[in-house]
Amino acid sequence: MNHILLFFLGMFLLIPTKTTSDNFVYKDTSTITTFYLTRHAEKDRSDTSNRNPKLTKEGVERANNIAQLLSEEEIDAVYSTNYIRTVETAKPTANLFNKEIIIYDWNKFDAEKMIQESLGKNVLIVGHSNTTPIVANKLLGTETYTEIDDANFSNFYIVTINSKERSSVLLKIN
Repeated sequence: MNHILLFFLGMFLLIPTKTTSDNFVYKDTSTITTFYLTRHAEKDRSDTSNRNPKLTKEGVERANNIAQLLSEEEIDAVYSTNYIRTVETAKPTANLFNKEIIIYDWNKFDAEKMIQESLGKNVLIVGHSNTTPIVANKLLGTETYTEIDDANFSNFYIVTINSKERSSVLLKIN
């Protein structure tokens, strides 16, 4: 009898509950959602009038390093702003995991919707020096991070969310 009770109790904890956004949230507290955020890699600055430059050789190398860094994870989605440099930064990871790059507008970024749509998944988000910290802060629900210095391409944010807490770590990668 106790085994049957434990079985039904366990099943109850995994029953989805409907939210107002018509997405499902599992009561299982082991569900972890991880967002990896980075600024685009080094861009070509040789033409100061070009507002949408490609990556430099160093930038392409950094984009490949990001893909290598994430190669042991199962990346479920890859997001990028609609700029050549951000798409080129996201592309090696998207290719590695056979994912299409999803273009997002950081001005319209809805963190709670993104979290609900990404439950239990690993997501890469590529942005800019001024937008990546804002997106990380929105995911965290705090004002933890400030704008990235224009010469800094090494910040790599990991935001982890489960049903009880949101946490983050800032790594410096080459």
